[in-house]
Amino acid sequence: MNLVYHAEGHMTDHLMNALQKARIVPVIRHRETRIAETACHILAEEGAGVLEITMTVPNADALLERLGAAHPDIVLGAGTVLDAAEARRAIAAGARFIVSPCWCDAVAAACGVAQIPYLPGAMTPGEVLHHAQNGAHVVKVFPADAAGGPGFLKALRAVFPDIPLMPTGGVTPDNAADYLAAGALCVGMGGNLLPAAALEQGDEATARDLIRAALTDAR
Repeated sequence: MNLVYHAEGHMTDHLMNALQKARIVPVIRHRETRIAETACHILAEEGAGVLEITMTVPNADALLERLGAAHPDIVLGAGTVLDAAEARRAIAAGARFIVSPCWCDAVAAACGVAQIPYLPGAMTPGEVLHHAQNGAHVVKVFPADAAGGPGFLKALRAVFPDIPLMPTGGVTPDNAADYLAAGALCVGMGGNLLPAAALEQGDEATARDLIRAALTDAR
């Protein structure tokens, strides 16, 4: 098999350890950079060890640079990466892993060149196996709720016990523990960890309380 992506070594080992320790990976997506950035700072202060910033956030690469400078101990990744140019910009800005909603050859190739871990999305057993056979060390199960929830993840783990899985999409503080119990390496959680309404109103105290409660419940 001709692999278009392959990454080994310290970067991958470090990410795997960070994801397993974090358990919850906040996925930050908002139309306003300011709101996304405020949420990231609060999440970091409340103990999030890994953050995924989607490239749909305006000026996401500049945001990655600022977050890396402000929180050097946080493992930062870029999400919703759909082409090689986005991947290269995110990596140059400090992203230490790249996430896509599906397998993208160009993104995989760019990650391989940079030796940056690639986490592509899959919704079927065939996609999970394809991604793992082509070098992905972690496969994002997406959208996890529509695919079948924790029961589906448990079934995947039964047939692919050696493929680390990160369910994302519809993961909430109420069901995160179910996904983890079903065998997830970690879970990606979006809107439930970004209290947009409070942040849009400038109420950072309420936003912090909501984030703290969501992280506590999910773990």
